Amino acid sequence: MKANVHHVYILHCVDGTLYCGYTTDVDRRVAEHNGEGKVPGARYTSGRRPVRLVYQESFATRSEAQKREAEIKKLSKQRKLQLAKGW
Repeated sequence: MKANVHHVYILHCVDGTLYCGYTTDVDRRVAEHNGEGKVPGARYTSGRRPVRLVYQESFATRSEAQKREAEIKKLSKQRKLQLAKGW
């Protein structure tokens, strides 16, 4: 059985805004944000498609990933862009 890996990601939306989220499957989640699959992406990204993945971090536990997601969401847009540039 494969252990779950937990990810925090940042998407760049077509309108220039950024979206940060958490998932266990980044490829599936990005596809959902772009309107593919059975589950819709976040309401925020539904009107800002297409989105593209610009940053991702992986963690062993959900708790670590969600803590990091909260930290990233508090960052300025400029700092998020710096993270993405270094990725």
